[in-house]
Amino acid sequence: MHPGAWWLWALGLATAASRTTHPLLLGLLVVVTAYVVAARRTDAPWARSYSAFLKLALFVIALRVVFSVVLGSPIPGSHTLLTLPEVPLPDWAQGIRLGGRVTAEQIVFALYDGAKLAAILICLGAANALANPARLLKCLPGALYEIGVAVVVAMTFAPHLVADVARLRTARRLRGREAGGVRAVARIGLPVLESALERSVALAASMDARGYGRTAAVPPAVRHTTTALVIGGLLGICAGAYGLLSAEGSTAGPFLLGGGVLAAVAGLRLGGRRSVRTRYRPDRFGPRSWLIAGSGVVVAALTILAGTLDADALHPSVVPLVPPELPLLPALGILAGLLPAFVAPVPDGPSPAPRPAPTVPAPSTTALRPPDGSVTSVPPGPSVPPGPKESA
Repeated sequence: MHPGAWWLWALGLATAASRTTHPLLLGLLVVVTAYVVAARRTDAPWARSYSAFLKLALFVIALRVVFSVVLGSPIPGSHTLLTLPEVPLPDWAQGIRLGGRVTAEQIVFALYDGAKLAAILICLGAANALANPARLLKCLPGALYEIGVAVVVAMTFAPHLVADVARLRTARRLRGREAGGVRAVARIGLPVLESALERSVALAASMDARGYGRTAAVPPAVRHTTTALVIGGLLGICAGAYGLLSAEGSTAGPFLLGGGVLAAVAGLRLGGRRSVRTRYRPDRFGPRSWLIAGSGVVVAALTILAGTLDADALHPSVVPLVPPELPLLPALGILAGLLPAFVAPVPDGPSPAPRPAPTVPAPSTTALRPPDGSVTSVPPGPSVPPGPKESA
């Protein structure tokens, strides 16, 4: 599978998560990503990072609730849960409250708001667990090679960190030491930091040995043309996006956006001449990759369409405090995100252990017992002289 297809699929789901605070829709997004990751992830080190993103998402929700309790919330409520001692603040700090009354509506609003950010993190964690970062680097244009290397190194930090922590915890558990708690985390942190530094030094040495940073000789006119095309294309994309998203609308917005994209692509293709690297077995964006990327686009498009038709359906109100209803259109769109679990090829599992060969008993002298009860020994067959030795 093309690694870019997984990222397009995950970004589509993350776009849908950013457009809603509905807890049922966000929970459905998390279930979809978990099912796809469980069905199609490999045994690579980066595939184990999904659980770390789940824990980070739970921490984000808990932190959002704590901030809402301590700093207050503008959401009014009539169901008081508890009243904390309120700290008086000066006049210049109006709008900020420390302590005071905590309501159920306030807590529910904090849960909804934190769940949106948590779902976005989980979608990105799914892409990190499914896409191979090294193969993703090969797919970048030559002009973005240096930037792509930096991004890939940053992306692989979390999976390697999770693998190092799991390895050290297993080693401490095998030695009969404590593997959980604050004290164990403090003792695991130093070996993890040492491993990260060693990996950085090894990465720098391997990049230097492979000639990283070496560029081809390009005429000055080509460099200036590349710079003008890339900068002009980015400016055109910004102007076209602003024209499309403005309240009044702009007729020149689509033309500016299209022209900016074409200029930026031409600049990137022209800037790729300075890269002297070659590609071995380049990844192709095949039909399965298009289906996976298209499923993410469908999820984002149907969620945005549902928000355009009925914005209140994607943002349930907490006043009054009633259970939210599941909207049908965005829910069906999110279920389209399950397509990669059936389209993507099944990853190769671990090879089974070889079966032991059956044991054959050695030939022995047999004894025949005639009817009168005497035992007659049967001598072995004639010996066969050994043949000539085979030449090596």
